[in-house]
Amino acid sequence: MTVTDSLTVTVRVADAAAARADVTLVTLGLGSCVAVLLHNPVVGAGALAHILLPDESLSRDTSNPAKFATTAIPLILDRMASYGPLRDVTAKLVGGARMFAQLLPQGGVNMGERNLVAARQTLRGAGIPIAAEDTGGEYGRSVYFHVGTGRVTVRSIKAGERTL
Repeated sequence: MTVTDSLTVTVRVADAAAARADVTLVTLGLGSCVAVLLHNPVVGAGALAHILLPDESLSRDTSNPAKFATTAIPLILDRMASYGPLRDVTAKLVGGARMFAQLLPQGGVNMGERNLVAARQTLRGAGIPIAAEDTGGEYGRSVYFHVGTGRVTVRSIKAGERTL
């Protein structure tokens, strides 16, 4: 048995999680999806939502609020509020790629960009500043969010590793 001083929580597509201290929130395989990461350095808390779509108008099933930018961000803000005041919270965005761009017709829907626009607008409406982004492009990413420090490691086969 391996003992570690850290816990890793995997956040799947259309899911969200919030945590404190020594937890690492991980989401894998972001393409056009967007990871919204919230961090409050004062209380050492963070949250991650793996957003699939910009809003409920693009889905028949709207029962999962973590699925959409317009509902997932209020959801994780509510979870963050249980750890302390939201005045110290900042956001980071990862993902929103234009996957398989060569297969889309000219002028086709760029769902990654639509997800990013919806996330930025929702964060702006909530008064949450965006501290960093690793977004766009035509490649997938995986995210490792070290909640206690706020450090976000973004890994991609095409673009390597980057720290936000």
